[in-house]
Amino acid sequence: MTLKWERIGAAGAILVFLLALALPARAQNAADHQYSSADVEAGSRLYATQCSLCHGPNGELVNGVDLRLGRFRRAVSDDDLAKVIQTGVPAAGMPPFNLSPPEIGTLVAFIRAGFDVSGTAVKIGNPGRGQTVFAGKGACATCHRVNGVGPRSAPDLSDIGAVRSPAALQRSLLNPTSAMWPINRPVTLITRDGQTIRGRRLNEDTFTVQIIDDQERLRSFDKAGLRELQVATTSTMPSVQGKLSADEVADLIGYLLSLKGLP
Repeated sequence: MTLKWERIGAAGAILVFLLALALPARAQNAADHQYSSADVEAGSRLYATQCSLCHGPNGELVNGVDLRLGRFRRAVSDDDLAKVIQTGVPAAGMPPFNLSPPEIGTLVAFIRAGFDVSGTAVKIGNPGRGQTVFAGKGACATCHRVNGVGPRSAPDLSDIGAVRSPAALQRSLLNPTSAMWPINRPVTLITRDGQTIRGRRLNEDTFTVQIIDDQERLRSFDKAGLRELQVATTSTMPSVQGKLSADEVADLIGYLLSLKGLP
């Protein structure tokens, strides 16, 4: 299908074409510049007026691309994105666009922030180093499972990069309670005979609740057989703030974003 420039808008056309470019992959989706929350907010307005027609409000309408989750057809740095927007790619039919450097920066900032206007763009580091942090200093592997390896006491992270944005991952690491999904909340069950069972909620309906207990056993309970069901609102996961450096957090986010599930 032929896309018409006048329908897409300048910034929308930019994003459509840059995703198909054969640019040198100097960084793995690296947000290598610092952006403010004001930059992100300004970029959201530019995206809404110029880009959402093609990419959609959540950035996932182009096949194989999810801008909100940082999923591109090519891994490019912020400078690569800015250069393409400024100079265009004549061979691909993309002309240069008359956007100022600040406008380009805000658009990149909004994408790097995972479409989250409440925060700032997230710095994404090296996935290889991040895997080392995950298994070592970060102690993530003591609770989380990845691709069939590791315990089940905490949520499986095998496809976390496909379902969470960079900003959401950063919140999970720095303030776990603020980013905890309700279905993953810790629970304490007390049975009619006084037995106390602790674990993590997996599913709940009107009559039953399913959990994985602290012995990593999958269990289902009839609510009628419980004396009490307590659902905690505070995550048991410790924050990495003060334990990991900013660069280590960035590398860990880079690794988590690389987890798209087994092929």
